[in-house]
Amino acid sequence: QVQLVESGGGLVQAGGSLRLSCALSGRTFSFYAMGWFRQAPGKEREFVARISRSGGATWHADSVKGRFTISRENAKNTVYLQMNDLKAEDTALYYCVADESAYGSSQPDGMGYWGKGTLVTVSS
Repeated sequence: QVQLVESGGGLVQAGGSLRLSCALSGRTFSFYAMGWFRQAPGKEREFVARISRSGGATWHADSVKGRFTISRENAKNTVYLQMNDLKAEDTALYYCVADESAYGSSQPDGMGYWGKGTLVTVSS
């Protein structure tokens, strides 16, 4: 069964950078589209970024486009989220997600597997 474990969250000052990592185990990593969602207290869960099975296509939410970059390293069964120019509004619990589809989805219900999340706090 698929297991997703996020890491790399923490406290960072506004304008700083952070890289999140997510390792998939239990299944063949290259069969899964991967992505990231986030949820701040009192707010709805929202899409952040996703990447196709092959890594050849990526999607980023407008709110993070130009600042965040998703990538994957199949040899390590790991997907990354490089976050630059962090803002206070980026503070949230960040979830790694995986789906058996080729491209995944920007809707929470469209991604079948979820990690437990890693907390990112941006101070200002």
